[in-house]
Amino acid sequence: MKKTNELLTKDIKKLIFDIAIPSSMGMFFNTMYNVVDTFYIGQISTEAISALTYSFMIFFMLLSVSFGLSSAITAYVGGALGKHKRTMAGIYASNGISLFIIISFVLSVISFLLLEYIFVTMGASGKVLEYALEYTYIILLGIIPMLIGLGANAVLIALGDTKSYRNILIIGFLLNIILDPLFIYGFYFIPALGISGVALATVLIQYITLMYMLYKLYKTNLFDISLFFKSLPNIKAFKQLVKQAIPTSINMFLGSLGSMITMYFVSTYGFKAVAAFGIGYRVEQIILLPMLGLNTAVISIVSNNFGAKNFDRIDEVIDKALKYGYIMSAVGVVLIALFGKYMIMVFDTDTQVVDTAYIYIIFESFIFFSFITLFISTSTLQGIKNPFMIPYVSFYRQIFMPLIFFFLVVYVFELSIIYLWISMLIIITSAAIFIKIYTKKQLEIARTKTYIKKQG
Repeated sequence: MKKTNELLTKDIKKLIFDIAIPSSMGMFFNTMYNVVDTFYIGQISTEAISALTYSFMIFFMLLSVSFGLSSAITAYVGGALGKHKRTMAGIYASNGISLFIIISFVLSVISFLLLEYIFVTMGASGKVLEYALEYTYIILLGIIPMLIGLGANAVLIALGDTKSYRNILIIGFLLNIILDPLFIYGFYFIPALGISGVALATVLIQYITLMYMLYKLYKTNLFDISLFFKSLPNIKAFKQLVKQAIPTSINMFLGSLGSMITMYFVSTYGFKAVAAFGIGYRVEQIILLPMLGLNTAVISIVSNNFGAKNFDRIDEVIDKALKYGYIMSAVGVVLIALFGKYMIMVFDTDTQVVDTAYIYIIFESFIFFSFITLFISTSTLQGIKNPFMIPYVSFYRQIFMPLIFFFLVVYVFELSIIYLWISMLIIITSAAIFIKIYTKKQLEIARTKTYIKKQG
């Protein structure tokens, strides 16, 4: 007897909450993990927080490839499951993991070779550069387990399982609370490692996470480790996954490159501005967390229903996800206005840092509505295997327009840093409007093609 695919039949509202809530909880603990790192590093100095901000930009750039491949794996595994082709889903799962192994190794080697050059180009110098290199060289040792673990999670998401990753992220968060101070300050035979200790704790936890995720993947019966090492790659599956992954990976890569561009212009206002930007970004992440879980729900439900050609359910999940996202955005604006400054002061009490970060998150809170529109539209395009406009929109909002606006703000008109945040608001809002219209059009085209095919 075949197991019913609930992603094709279950009430949409319940599905969104069943998938989004565990995913958001996982993201919450993942973000809180980073918050713990920021808190302890903040005890060292403001320069150390600035260094962490630079390092995060590199970390995000490496993750950009994983986001694209993760969404590709989820889309193809989910699509195969929607067509009740479980064997094919297993082929996509195995080949997706193979790709992650190859890519993570290549990225690690390249990063080790170019790290110092990238930091200097971004504007890091002196003690900030020293801290950034000390921390990031160790972090790079955890890239391989981290990316492979994300590949395993992509398969689980296609099955509607967001609880497994949530559970291991909670465990990782708790371990980090213990390991960070232990490695920073030392204890008995453990030496005091300072900022290196924070990085070492992260690498250790990444390997623990990998073991758990591979176990959960094995339990799905979509991935057999013994057969994985005996079988040759499926070239067709490789090509399909890469073709799907490239636009999204380019999108995320442009996002990380855009963050570096932003960092360069922010650094012209001094290292305290960099620290404020990094802290503000952490606070922004915390408020955005419930909304990010909606992305996971959308791509999971859309990919399965696109495989089954259930367009009415696809429309319903988009409408409901946007509705919930806008409600949460409104709540986020209020929370930041009331408590944002207090959240910032947890990490740094320097008046200049606090004031700069607070103004940043105020403007960012109004961008939440545009962010949720971008996120849902992007997840929909990934779910229907049509992500090819995504990198163009990303280039517009992450590279092209910021270079123009930021250059004018910093070098032509020599305005205060607040005008960088105003520029972000204008750019991201315009991008969100475009991609929402584009996504609606692509769904109409896909629906029409399906109708014509059935009639023919």
